[in-house]
Amino acid sequence: MKNPYLYGYLPLFSVILFSLTFGIYLVGESLAFLTSIGVYAGMREFLTDLELRLLLLSVFALCFFMLFSALKLIGETIHEVGMLFFSKHNNGEMISAARGGYLIFFFGALLSVFGIQSILILLSIFVVTIFSYFIYNIYKMSQFLSLGGTVGLIFFEILFWAIFITFICYVVLKLYNGVLASLPFGN
Repeated sequence: MKNPYLYGYLPLFSVILFSLTFGIYLVGESLAFLTSIGVYAGMREFLTDLELRLLLLSVFALCFFMLFSALKLIGETIHEVGMLFFSKHNNGEMISAARGGYLIFFFGALLSVFGIQSILILLSIFVVTIFSYFIYNIYKMSQFLSLGGTVGLIFFEILFWAIFITFICYVVLKLYNGVLASLPFGN
């Protein structure tokens, strides 16, 4: 008998690994930035190099952990709402069928360890992992959906993420423009 909770820990490990790899990359970049503006030497009076690196890693990894956890929660919620709209099954077979996709995220997170030195490699691995998971998930769900339901689920998820990312970009640009307008030399 196969345990249905076998893959339950993989999302947590995937989020932790992605958070650590992105955090380690940002530690290197932030130390270079702090050195270039002359703050690093002053910070070294209070903390050793190792303590400063661990402090920065803790902060960056925690921020990425919160970001990836929130994206996972939003993604799963939207996916299940899409299944609510487009599926006719009521017994929950669809949810357990796609759990094998957690391995895709786990292996993507393991691969991200090899890309710590480049943000392009990290982002590429992250995007390819998300795309692979999406394809695998749709393939598994198509066994339980009609053709119209499958197409509807795909468009629903793509439309939601497009609107969500557009909204986030709009808010960030609006905030950025507001900060620039409030600076004294911005006028």
